[in-house]
Amino acid sequence: MKLYLTPDTYIDTQKGFDLSIPLSNTEQNPTAWHVNTPVMEPVMENGWIGSVKDGGSVNFRNIAFNPHGHTTHTECLGHITTEVYSINETLKEFFFTAKIVSILPEEIEVDGVTDLRISAQQLSNAIGETNDTALIVRTLPNTDKTHKHYTGTNPCYFEKEGAQVLIDCKIDHFLIDTPSVDRESDGGKLAFHHAFWEVPNNPNFTRTISELLFVPSEVTDGEYILNLQVASFENDAAPCRPVVFKLENGLDL
Repeated sequence: MKLYLTPDTYIDTQKGFDLSIPLSNTEQNPTAWHVNTPVMEPVMENGWIGSVKDGGSVNFRNIAFNPHGHTTHTECLGHITTEVYSINETLKEFFFTAKIVSILPEEIEVDGVTDLRISAQQLSNAIGETNDTALIVRTLPNTDKTHKHYTGTNPCYFEKEGAQVLIDCKIDHFLIDTPSVDRESDGGKLAFHHAFWEVPNNPNFTRTISELLFVPSEVTDGEYILNLQVASFENDAAPCRPVVFKLENGLDL
């Protein structure tokens, strides 16, 4: 279906690109932050089992996973505050204009370790002039990130000053294909998180960060409409399904 945004601009709702990574209970599921593989197991109560293949009438499984460590997720400032804030309470809009950019991280030395980091200047250059409210960053090279185990690998992260670049550009929703905007081992500072949400001095309740995406190579850099679908969890973070639609031009005559 063509959904017109202006008289001559539309999105084709049958041509969306899903940027989320599916959750599974296999070793193929990505992991980060020292979590183990997700668990999916049938309920067993008083001789009854929630598995059709094992003789049950229905499949009825318990699922145990961590949004931050197992799957594509969206988080709010509650991720770093003493008071509990829920993504379900803070995110009330789900369609945004978005820009996808691809960035090759810089190599820098930190405490004798070679880090991969995206600088504030790189973010600024990639964004350019924009009126978009969401930014999606694909890190290069774009290897298959859907099965990667990140724990202990010191993955790519973002320079703290990049948060101010986003704020100045009025980017409220920042989506990335790495486990975190911050360094894996940073002594608990989470500098980018704090800067982006302006915690503790001026807490922002509308901005979100989404992590552990995968942007397929066939999804070109450029302008999109983003539908950020987030599960209704009363938690600082919840699994999400970011779907982007390319902007098309032309009248349906």
